[in-house]
Amino acid sequence: MELLKKWLGHPEELYNLMRFKMGGYKAVMPKMDQDSLSASLRLCYKYLNQTSRSFAAVIQALDGELRHAVCIFYLVLRALDTVEDDMTITLETKVPMLHNFHTYLYQADWKFMDSKEKDKQVLEDFPTISLEFRNLAKVYRDVISDICHKMGLGMAEFLEKKVDSEKEWDKYCHYVAGLVGIGLSRLFSASKLEDAIVGQDTELANSMGLFLQKTNIIRDYWEDQLEGREFWPREVWSKYVKKLSDLAKPENIDKAVQCMNELITNALHHVPDVLTYLSRLKNQSVFNFCAIPQVMAIATLAACYNNHQVFKGVVKIRKGEAVTLMMDATNIQAVKAIMYRYVEEIYQKIPSTDPSSSKTQQIVASVRSMSLPNGVLVSRTHYSPIYLSCAMLLAALSWQYLSTVSKAAEEYVHASEN
Repeated sequence: MELLKKWLGHPEELYNLMRFKMGGYKAVMPKMDQDSLSASLRLCYKYLNQTSRSFAAVIQALDGELRHAVCIFYLVLRALDTVEDDMTITLETKVPMLHNFHTYLYQADWKFMDSKEKDKQVLEDFPTISLEFRNLAKVYRDVISDICHKMGLGMAEFLEKKVDSEKEWDKYCHYVAGLVGIGLSRLFSASKLEDAIVGQDTELANSMGLFLQKTNIIRDYWEDQLEGREFWPREVWSKYVKKLSDLAKPENIDKAVQCMNELITNALHHVPDVLTYLSRLKNQSVFNFCAIPQVMAIATLAACYNNHQVFKGVVKIRKGEAVTLMMDATNIQAVKAIMYRYVEEIYQKIPSTDPSSSKTQQIVASVRSMSLPNGVLVSRTHYSPIYLSCAMLLAALSWQYLSTVSKAAEEYVHASEN
């Protein structure tokens, strides 16, 4: 009955889960007509859905030809990332592959059959992906090839290199996520759905990627330790412990939380850029595509802040909360209200003894000022007491069924995948 208790404490989330399952998701992620696609393009969308639960739905909701360009962009980078992640590929083979991967886009028969990674299909059938890449307009091909080249070089650089300083942390996150933000922004502008400034302002686009990547790195401490991966910057964690793995020791829990709070404060400095970026977007499908992951990220940071559970497992936001965020984040004022709510939540949890407390308070104040330019908080969606009462009644009568509903909804949200 824990699920029931959780929902009764957040009845608006239960209402949104029901609304979402009954078709509410179509407002932000309408279904794409697969029958109008070529056989090879249908196969690409199949690979998209196989390799990404979180991005597949929002990509397919994009308008016009931008949808296909972003789909292919995602698959190309997924293939590149699969090469980087595959520890069975020797460095002698992997480094040249990463350096030259962008050239494979123009080699009709290139494929790689020796990967042991779970997403190996994007390498084994790369000819289908590269074919659809070559079918894109040149303006899209140029962006995808350029970002693929830069990302491959960056990935190769960090193969045997630890993330030491905060500056290097930014550099690593730029290679694996900031470049994605820059590439997407250039695609948005190339499609004419957004103004040229969106693609030209690489600093803001980079911040969009860095905010998401840093959130994932902070949240995934436990999983990364289990897999032998380390992405937290030594410059920060070495102030608290001798080894990064020491943060998970019970006797170090206070230091661990302080270390994490410092990194969360670092990540929050990207929020003003995120709000500025989102305020420039005009196309609804592009706005939804960009805003949903960002509000999921701020909610995740709020859940992680000052929370020792990060060092015992993966902290996730509630499914109902994720669905509510996804359905609410459809305009800039709503996003500002969401950002305000979660930085306020962080503010309320700042320990006076935390070494980063003053810096955390400062960035929270900055986000507040951007979120409330007129000093008025945009009210959240109002839910009729009748609807809430019905939702609570349904929960009491059929909470097991609604548990299944929430699992189905999970496929549409960005709450659990990097």
